[in-house]
Amino acid sequence: RYEPTWSSLDARPLPAWFDEAKFGVFIHWGVFSVPSFGSEWFWWYWQKEKREPYVKFMEANYPPGFSYEDFGPLFTAEFFDPNQWADILKASGAKYVVLTSKHHEGFTLWGSKYSWNWNAVDVGPKRDLVAELAASVRNRTDLHFGLYHSLFEWFNRLFLEDANNGFKTRKFPTSKSLPELYEIVTKYQPEIIWSDGDGNAPDTYWNSTGFLAWLYNDSPVRDTVVTNDRWGVGSICTHGGFYTCSDRYNPGHLLPHKWENCMTIDRSSWGYRRDARLGDYLPIEDLVKQLAETVSCGGNLLMNIGPTHDGRIAVVFEERLRQVGAWLKVNGEAIYGTKPWRAQNDTVTPGVWYTFSPKEGKLNAIFLNWPVSGTLELGEPQAKLGETQVKLAGYKELLKWVALGEKGMVIALPQLTPQQLPCQWGWTLQLTDVN
Repeated sequence: RYEPTWSSLDARPLPAWFDEAKFGVFIHWGVFSVPSFGSEWFWWYWQKEKREPYVKFMEANYPPGFSYEDFGPLFTAEFFDPNQWADILKASGAKYVVLTSKHHEGFTLWGSKYSWNWNAVDVGPKRDLVAELAASVRNRTDLHFGLYHSLFEWFNRLFLEDANNGFKTRKFPTSKSLPELYEIVTKYQPEIIWSDGDGNAPDTYWNSTGFLAWLYNDSPVRDTVVTNDRWGVGSICTHGGFYTCSDRYNPGHLLPHKWENCMTIDRSSWGYRRDARLGDYLPIEDLVKQLAETVSCGGNLLMNIGPTHDGRIAVVFEERLRQVGAWLKVNGEAIYGTKPWRAQNDTVTPGVWYTFSPKEGKLNAIFLNWPVSGTLELGEPQAKLGETQVKLAGYKELLKWVALGEKGMVIALPQLTPQQLPCQWGWTLQLTDVN
């Protein structure tokens, strides 16, 4: 049994499925999807920081005296079709999904008995959105279902009172945050608890270790659940399950501890933005590059989309997800279930990232640019004459190669028309019998 101490909790081995999955989809959805302007931090930027674009937006579009709470009934979700969402998630090639069950605004997407009249069953959709998506994901896909949960809430009076007391009192975690966590685990049995938003309070204030000890010892998901590292000030990148270290974290080198790169397709926001321009969305080339870099360095990629207030996944997000799925159909063997190799990227040719498939004993070299010369030079692999074989994923015939001294090789790529290429953005060479 795990003790409620970091030394005990940090010793828990991470369930193997998480490292093998490599790719997940993050979904930021909530009342912030109604104004859908600027950022999911809309309430904070408008009311607390009084940032000019947000104040002007409200003056131009809403009557005087309109409060953030007034957005609640407008979060309607009338087009929310959880089966359709599940089908898009499946088509993306993702192996897990993480939904914001509650963001810093405090609005819960399930009918929480600890969030009276500020939840999706009492206000707005009048539906348990968490239950509906969980059911569809489990019925229609093999994705692991996870939930994001914000520990603090910007404007909750109990939290503000505790903060004023220097977190010596613990009214908010004992009456709101912790009961919600126990509630979502017991009710929905998520296999990922993605914690966030410590409100500058220490983990002792949140009783994070007490909750995690229960989660790992006695909860219905104790054997399969994974957690991140955002459990109070100072715990990020230090304690918990996998490390997130920062948003859009992509170190570019191998880390000793399992980590995750959570990033957004919209460069500027996690929630949906009506004011987004096409150039704000990362193109598929960038997403494939992020995936290859992240996995080669031992990380998972958690790619975020923001649905609309009425429950639609915008077409641009759907396209990106389906494009990643199409790429994974061809190159998935170089991603799923792989381990980092001794070199993460090539020393001679830039834009080449390595992964290793232990079961097949295959070295995968993902190259992001198709060379004009028709030959690709790799500085890292040590090929063996008469033994090493090179294949291009999605192409039948073996490729010709020559060794370059002790280390390195030049590979002749097939001459293909754009229509004949196995995929359009990034390709995988599979090498067997290399030292």
